Amino acid sequence: MEFGQIITRAGEVIDVIGVLAIVIGVLYAMVDAAIRRIRRTGPVYERFRRVLGRGILIGLELLVAADIIRTVAVTPTLESVGVLGLIVLIRTFLSWSLAVEITGRWPWQRSHAQDRDDEADVGGTAREAAPLQ
Repeated sequence: MEFGQIITRAGEVIDVIGVLAIVIGVLYAMVDAAIRRIRRTGPVYERFRRVLGRGILIGLELLVAADIIRTVAVTPTLESVGVLGLIVLIRTFLSWSLAVEITGRWPWQRSHAQDRDDEADVGGTAREAAPLQ
């Protein structure tokens, strides 16, 4: 088996894993929501959307990786690179949109939890640090 065929096959395997990630994410979100609904624990709808979105995000990222691998495996032409660019652009936009849906904020906005984590990493607040000279 030649190198190009191996890489193409690897892209196909990652494609299947990406689709499986989406299917498993959907099934997991549905089962989780059903259990939460039956037990009446916590917010069902919000968690369902968040869990479902994460499964779709992982699947989309794997599908983008598979597209890149397959495009590189064959001799890239201007047309194949253009198609890849369009696919990556569309999937990146979908991933970005899902991330905003899941977190509820723009990617450049920091959460209060991240601020607290950053302060804990430095051993206290920024005001306690010695000034740079």
